[in-house]
Amino acid sequence: MITLYGIPNCDTVKKARAWLTDRGVHYQFFDFKKQGVPPAQLDAWLQAVGWETLVNRKGTMWRKLDAAAQAAVVDAASARALVLTQASIIKRPVVEWADGTVSVGFKPEAFAARLN
Repeated sequence: MITLYGIPNCDTVKKARAWLTDRGVHYQFFDFKKQGVPPAQLDAWLQAVGWETLVNRKGTMWRKLDAAAQAAVVDAASARALVLTQASIIKRPVVEWADGTVSVGFKPEAFAARLN
């Protein structure tokens, strides 16, 4: 089973969900804005893709952080602490694929390659 983690009103998450649905791909959606970020999953994501990939340092939420908070994110532990308090800082969507791998973000060609 594929699990797509994100926020329902995020445009990128909407595109990824529509892409999967249009192709008849079954997946479950986990809204980490409402349900929070599962700490065990976060640890697995950090290990799989690294904190530099997981933390969206180009997004609105990052820009809203003060300079000290931004400067404090220097490694996986500090990124983890931030993500647990600011779920919107995660680059979206995070996808756990049926084969156990993890991807971050949405590119149609990358999704297609994973399903072929």
